[in-house]
Amino acid sequence: MSEIKFSLPGSESITLTGLAIDKLIHAGDGDAALLYLYILKTHGQSTSVEAAKALDKNKGWIASAMAVLSRLGLVQLDNSTETDELTETLPKEPRRYTEDEVKSEILAGTDFSVVVDETQRRLGMILSPHDLMRLYGIYDNLRLPPEVIMQLITHCIKECSITGDGRAPNIRYIEKAAYTWEREGIFTFERAEEYLKALEEKKSIRGEIKRIVQIRDREFAPTEKRFVDGWIDMGFKPDAIAIAYDRAILKAKGSPLPYMDGIMKNWHGKGLHTAEEIAEKDGGKQTNTPGANTRPEARKHGEPSREEMERMQRLLNKIKEE
Repeated sequence: MSEIKFSLPGSESITLTGLAIDKLIHAGDGDAALLYLYILKTHGQSTSVEAAKALDKNKGWIASAMAVLSRLGLVQLDNSTETDELTETLPKEPRRYTEDEVKSEILAGTDFSVVVDETQRRLGMILSPHDLMRLYGIYDNLRLPPEVIMQLITHCIKECSITGDGRAPNIRYIEKAAYTWEREGIFTFERAEEYLKALEEKKSIRGEIKRIVQIRDREFAPTEKRFVDGWIDMGFKPDAIAIAYDRAILKAKGSPLPYMDGIMKNWHGKGLHTAEEIAEKDGGKQTNTPGANTRPEARKHGEPSREEMERMQRLLNKIKEE
């Protein structure tokens, strides 16, 4: 068979992380776990042919196990290599259940029947057979525990009440969120609590950034949100972002966010993430922003000027007063 190269995601290491363990346990697939251990042992530098030989398995076994690992987000495929054999085995859509399968599960009085009752109560509606099949997929295919499903539904209801028209979310909306949770490895009540807390913190920071960049009476557009979330993920706080806005607003034509993004990436590359670090090490320098629409103003390198330090201090004081 043709060789299929695969490797670990860039953020993964040869250590078997707790997140990876949770995903493998809840997938309940021993073949996938065995293949993943082999990939770790070879530091992610292996091919399907080498794996089949080392594990004494055939190409169908490798492809099936790889499909599970790919779905779990534990491996990624090298798109530069031939992957026809593997991609033919990857699931194009989540598994769908029959109405009889789901009905039988509910009548058996399993945990799923409790999930159905509680979901209908929280959504204030009777689920259709089609909805029940999707809900069962969250429970059986994604292996989310009942208590995690309830947290997920509560979160979706809250999100819809804030960003939508106040109506309860439909099952398709909940299903999409469930796949995100599964990819993030949210399989316990505690992990869900941590995840939701992080979401709230990011939402709060977004609100502060909206005030800084003078966006009112609307949410961030998708492109704007990508910029903002990228800055938050890089570790910038609103006070540092305010300095970037103060610089960009004088230079950029149109929206200042693309210009700001160049500034933030420049700082990130230098390891500058706080207002204090920026004032100390970049206060007197003109940030060289790729893609800026105006010619950079010439400045001398060196220590920040007194005027620059005073201006930044006024800006920080203004932010603290808001």
